[in-house]
Amino acid sequence: MTMVQTNAKEPKPITGKTVLAWLIGFFAVIFIANAIFIYLALGSFPGVVVESSYEAGQNYNSEIAAAKAQEELNWQVSSQFVPVGETGHQLLVTAADAEGTPLYGVEVQAIMQHPAQETADVEIVLNADGGGRYVGTLDKAHSGNWTLVLEIEQDGKRVFKSENRIFLKD
Repeated sequence: MTMVQTNAKEPKPITGKTVLAWLIGFFAVIFIANAIFIYLALGSFPGVVVESSYEAGQNYNSEIAAAKAQEELNWQVSSQFVPVGETGHQLLVTAADAEGTPLYGVEVQAIMQHPAQETADVEIVLNADGGGRYVGTLDKAHSGNWTLVLEIEQDGKRVFKSENRIFLKD
């Protein structure tokens, strides 16, 4: 008879310590992954929509009155984004009164609000281009969903505000 010698070792028996080590390792990985996800979620959207709910509630009636006054003006305001270059956009805002006369002597402000990150908001500086047209350049906004907030001030008082959901394409 010849003996065949193999290098195979006997498998280690599974003991209580081995099972405990695997269980602790498994749950440690789960807890670490959850901690990372919670950190990233809170860092990207803190959950704060309004800094002070009390102040927002106090301003509610004045916002309703301003909306009614804006509706009575019946202004015709439109906006359009035009791609410029490879990554830029140009915002064109046209504003006219109820009779269609272009608005002069007003200040138009535009803010692009990111839906999830307040730090990603972009303010667009608009300059009068004549004939009730206001033009501004947007360099940094990436493609995706945004909220365009337009405000028109006349004699230092806000007389028009609109918020529109838009989708920017590259």
